[in-house]
Amino acid sequence: MSKADIDPKKLYSLEELIDIAETNNPRTRIAWESAKQAAERLGMARSEYYPHLAAMALAGDERAIVPWPKPLGAPNGYFVAEAPLMQSGVDLIYNVFDFGRRASRVEASKAIRLAAAAGFQRTNQDVAFRVVTAYYNLVTAQERLGASRQIVKTAQTTQDAAEAQRANGRATLPDVLNARAAASQSLYDLEASIGAVDTARVVLRESIGVEPSDEIQVADPAGLPLPTEVAQSTIDLVNTAKEQRPDLRAISEKLEAANSELKGAKSEYFPTIHFGASAGQQALWPSINVSGPNPLGHSNEPVWNLGVSVRWNIFDGGLRRHEVEAADSRRREAEHEKREKEDAIGREVWTSYVQFRTAVRQHEAAETLLTSATTSYDASLDAYRFGVKNLVDLVTAENQLAQARLAVVQSRSAVRIDAANLDYSTGNLLRQQPPVAQPVVKP
Repeated sequence: MSKADIDPKKLYSLEELIDIAETNNPRTRIAWESAKQAAERLGMARSEYYPHLAAMALAGDERAIVPWPKPLGAPNGYFVAEAPLMQSGVDLIYNVFDFGRRASRVEASKAIRLAAAAGFQRTNQDVAFRVVTAYYNLVTAQERLGASRQIVKTAQTTQDAAEAQRANGRATLPDVLNARAAASQSLYDLEASIGAVDTARVVLRESIGVEPSDEIQVADPAGLPLPTEVAQSTIDLVNTAKEQRPDLRAISEKLEAANSELKGAKSEYFPTIHFGASAGQQALWPSINVSGPNPLGHSNEPVWNLGVSVRWNIFDGGLRRHEVEAADSRRREAEHEKREKEDAIGREVWTSYVQFRTAVRQHEAAETLLTSATTSYDASLDAYRFGVKNLVDLVTAENQLAQARLAVVQSRSAVRIDAANLDYSTGNLLRQQPPVAQPVVKP
């Protein structure tokens, strides 16, 4: 149950963080133990096909009064009989035939085990997606921090230009004060960006299941190309999700278990046939209160018995009928749950696809906006220095450039997270398959 150690000086890749989370996050351990319990329950159900053999031992003493006529030898009208006993042996019972009771329990246990395994897979995907989201949120916070530092430099450049213009007599004190206020605002936003980075590090450590802290470093994915397109149609993505989503498979297995439980409930209307046998060694020392030697002899002999029994429950006050109705209701409940999950999967895939497509288009627009805003600011700065434009125009261009830088960072993060969400919603996450969203390969 020890937690993983994080080296604060190491740069962790996304793959390494997911691997740590899969083996260290408590949610994966809980799901794994649930899957193991389901496997053990299957073994318990299968054990009913084997005979049950038990060793037994008995030691005791019994004293009884036996009425007896006086003329036939009982002077007091009764005998006092005592019988110390010791016996040891084995007892066997075997269910020969039960009209499908055991088979239904085994089938239900198999389905529950498969459902638990599918639930374990989905839990791994849940944890992995949380790590992916926390990782890209940290990367985004770091990129916003870099953009905030650039914004500070731009604001300082604007302030220097305003002070230079005032020194040349071409700007007023309010212009300089406005430029200083903009520079102070950028420093304020910079501190908020620094805090956001530390908070994102704490969230990332929590998502991988280690002690909360801000001591973690991640590798920058800037060198990786952004995914920009999805090769499959949305209908194909929905069909793929219905085939490979573990949570839907878990519900399908629960439906199979409910069907098996219904068959088992119906089989209770039929009898059961058991074979029983026991064998052992019995030692007995009986005695009776008569005058003279004890007429009863000591015995030490093997004893045994065997037979076949049939049990058929004829009346139970409606218990079996209610059990059948309850099992049938659970089956219908599982059917409705499966239908609801299928509809939800379709909605999730469509939503994630639209979000990814929107994020890609927004990123393209943000790149264009950044290019235009950079050109506009440079031109406004030159024009201000030559006295062609006033400070208001320069500050407006500066704010547009700051917004464009942040928009690029945010849209790039949205593309990465929405691409991962597309893998998650289709059940493709953690599979040995290419991602659903891929970068455009230019010839």
